[in-house]
Amino acid sequence: MIYTLNNPIKNFSWGSRTAIRDYFGIDNSTLERQAEIWMGAHPSASSRISQAGVDVSLCDVIANNPDYWLGKGSKGRASSLPFLMKILAAEEPLSIQVHPSKKAAELGFAEENEQGVALDAPNRNFKDPNHKPEFVYALTPYLAMNGFREFDQIVANFDAMGLPTLKEIFQPFKKKPNSLTLEVFFTALLSLEEKLKVQVINELLGAVKTIDEDHFAYQASSLISRLCGIYPEDIGLFGPLLLNVVELQPGEAMFLYPETPHAYIQGLAIEVMANSDNVLRAGLTLKYIDIEELIKNTKFQPITFESLILNHHGIQNNREVYPVPVEDFNFDVLKLRNTISLTTTSPEILLCLSNQVTLITDMESRVLRAGESVVLPASLGKYRISGKGSVARAYC
Repeated sequence: MIYTLNNPIKNFSWGSRTAIRDYFGIDNSTLERQAEIWMGAHPSASSRISQAGVDVSLCDVIANNPDYWLGKGSKGRASSLPFLMKILAAEEPLSIQVHPSKKAAELGFAEENEQGVALDAPNRNFKDPNHKPEFVYALTPYLAMNGFREFDQIVANFDAMGLPTLKEIFQPFKKKPNSLTLEVFFTALLSLEEKLKVQVINELLGAVKTIDEDHFAYQASSLISRLCGIYPEDIGLFGPLLLNVVELQPGEAMFLYPETPHAYIQGLAIEVMANSDNVLRAGLTLKYIDIEELIKNTKFQPITFESLILNHHGIQNNREVYPVPVEDFNFDVLKLRNTISLTTTSPEILLCLSNQVTLITDMESRVLRAGESVVLPASLGKYRISGKGSVARAYC
């Protein structure tokens, strides 16, 4: 069967009042800050479906019949949907954050459970025992930070700023830039006592005013100036000097690895991730920051700017297939010009991005309009899609 999804909307403070409404036509007459729409079976905010005329949680129905939903080969491997798809609409920056590896999440989740830390406690680091690799597909220009810059760029950026208060803690990294000295510098920067933090942020905000448009540090300086209007006393203001700043254009995508610092700044996108909500924060936030746990779960390795954009393998049979480097999920964009045939080998979530399409099985058909989504069980088998619209497809 084809199951229409009724998806929870997250109204976080950084969300947009208009982006989801304008792009998908989803009602927001009260002008709430619509930040995320979750499509999946995460226990904290599961989508709902109608089954035999009864409104039920997708999380619950999968748990009750895993063979039907996940496939018979899922036993011992997964007990719920392995991935979560979101519409994400950022009007203001999200926190700079890192997601733990699978092993670290399992250990951290078990340890905090033993300590009796409530799942909704503000100081809880691990909300589930899973990692959270992420994939982002831009629907509008989408500004973000992703991964440490190459070390020579970090040195050049901080040298351009001056910042006498940081001279002592920055020199070891400048003299010998490597992963170990970057870790020491990053830790020291986050751990500055309040008086020194205020002092060096004032130095930073003064320095960025002196950087003109032709300077190599202008992009980072411009973003710092923008961020300081929201988080004027936050150590995360140094993020653009340390991290790659990238703006995806509509139709472009990137992957965010576990243990890699990143932050979403502004734009509308489709996000697919492993079914997890584990976040370790590093700045641009009023929420809890556990510096020790953050450092333990961060890889202090550079990512070249050129490698950030994840290109698809070309359009084949109306499909743009993206090379997602994890087993938790795959992602296609179906750009339909005629009817195509597909076969489920895992559960799938389909989200109509534009116009409308028709899903057809041997038993039924369903029209899917922009902003509407469905879930298909692994046991469905063959189905067809026709129409002139585009569809985001997550599966595993």
